[in-house]
Amino acid sequence: MTRNGSNRVAQTVQALRIPWKVSAAATKGQNHMGDSTILDLIDIDSLLSADELAYRAMVRDFVDTRVKPNIAGWYDTATFPVELVPELGRLGLLGSHLQGYGCAGRSAVDYGLAALELEAGDSGIRTFASVQGSLVMSAIHKHGSEAQKLEWLPRLATGEIIGCFGLTEPTAGSDPGAMTTYARRDGAGPDADWIIDGAKRWIGLASVAQLAVIWAMTDDGIRGFLVPTATPGFTATPIAQKLSMRASIQCDIHLDGVRVPAEAMLPEARGLRGPFECLNEARYGIIWGSMGAARDSFQAALDYSKKRLQFGKPLAGYQLTQQKLANMAVDISTGMLLALHLGRLKDAGRLQPHQISVGKLNNCREAILICREARTILGGNGVTLDYSPMRHASNLEAVRTYEGTDEVHTLILGREITGIAAFS
Repeated sequence: MTRNGSNRVAQTVQALRIPWKVSAAATKGQNHMGDSTILDLIDIDSLLSADELAYRAMVRDFVDTRVKPNIAGWYDTATFPVELVPELGRLGLLGSHLQGYGCAGRSAVDYGLAALELEAGDSGIRTFASVQGSLVMSAIHKHGSEAQKLEWLPRLATGEIIGCFGLTEPTAGSDPGAMTTYARRDGAGPDADWIIDGAKRWIGLASVAQLAVIWAMTDDGIRGFLVPTATPGFTATPIAQKLSMRASIQCDIHLDGVRVPAEAMLPEARGLRGPFECLNEARYGIIWGSMGAARDSFQAALDYSKKRLQFGKPLAGYQLTQQKLANMAVDISTGMLLALHLGRLKDAGRLQPHQISVGKLNNCREAILICREARTILGGNGVTLDYSPMRHASNLEAVRTYEGTDEVHTLILGREITGIAAFS
């Protein structure tokens, strides 16, 4: 679409009765933090269609209206805003890249643009959309039976129910093949129930979820199971005293004789390929999302440097400050070009797993450096929640770790380059 892109998004908002609208400021790239516009140093917007720009503006306006005014309080009190879940559903942001079953069916680039804007608000908000859509819903969409898709996907898409994705274990993070969670048949026939025992750790949203995708070892290798969290023997305990992702929930899960019927198994997921295909969807979103955190931090530093006077002139007027701003702007532009290129490859069906590792490794690594540098421009004020860079930097410590650490993605690229696996 071209000229009708903004109209399409506006009509969608009106039809869904969403209690906000896309403002002219958002459509033009206006930053609600102040009078300055969001910097696009090399005109990346010219590479986006009118529909993509309008979609991004809608998500940006939601973040500016519903997330940014409240995020400092949520972060300070370690509160995940559950009330946003149905709003994200009404916007079509949950499983937005999936087709059918009540999902929005948007492009990979649209999904990336949404991740960019959500993480400009906070990593915790983007992480929720990622867990719900890229992990839980993708697992069902890719590997589930038709009955499972019909039962769960429409309600997950609207946010009526929340899902969680149980892969990582206390002693099996980067090596999920070493998981000890085990599912056994309670009987010999194909209709026999499954009994699941084990533990999972760092599982997002598990304590507020109604459905868990649990990956477990079986006599037939690793398989996935859909486990309602109300099932006896399922316990989720939030991990307290986190220094990162405070506006989100991560949990320990304990599975003690959890009984599920035979039809709870995801029939098309066998071995680690099942969870890895879902992880790659989430990793793709991080490529974009990390640049949202970087952009918001840069913008905060830029706005502050223009207003803060030192020795009689604005900080922005000093060469050292301009060097920092220029370096950050160049790195954001580079990261955005990489994200967009990978998005176009994904939409064309040509994106390879090692290319996702390039994006996740580079953009997370650069984003956290940008956020830290932005904090230096803010001086002492930058260590408070009045400004976003230190919060973003802290969140990115977790984002850089989950869905594959720097080391894991480095080894994926090393294997691609040399043809030799060096994981052990």
